[in-house]
Amino acid sequence: MDKHTQNAANIWTPEAVADRFEEAAKTARNLPPVRVQGYFSVWPRIVREQWASLSGDEKSSYRAPPTPEATARMQEVMQWVQCLEVEERHLVWMRASKERWRTVATRLGVCIKTAQRRHEKALALVAAMLNHSNTPTVTTVSSSRHTGLRPSIFER
Repeated sequence: MDKHTQNAANIWTPEAVADRFEEAAKTARNLPPVRVQGYFSVWPRIVREQWASLSGDEKSSYRAPPTPEATARMQEVMQWVQCLEVEERHLVWMRASKERWRTVATRLGVCIKTAQRRHEKALALVAAMLNHSNTPTVTTVSSSRHTGLRPSIFER
């Protein structure tokens, strides 16, 4: 079974959805930075001595850009979040980005256990939407929001 697909019975589980969100967050981190086109610096490039380059002030880490397949999967996952409320999107994305539960709970203004329950419910909701519709697109996933099938997980 491929890591990037659901199980053999084509049933999405919350764990598989969480894995795809984590992969999408990793892919988003590895995308090249957005720069304004057309601007450049007229200052000459600083040529340093060899001993000055050993200081380690400048980071020379290279991030390999994501593959086109990973980018396509990331875009697919970004379509999935259309069925979630804004706070649910933030919650799922923060956890996919490996934020600590304490940070997530503080940002949402709830306790850690409540944040964990809401996260599980949001993942289960996405999994249910994916299992309900065989082709997860923006129109099919977001169409259930307007039919009134589910209340928000943040309502009490």
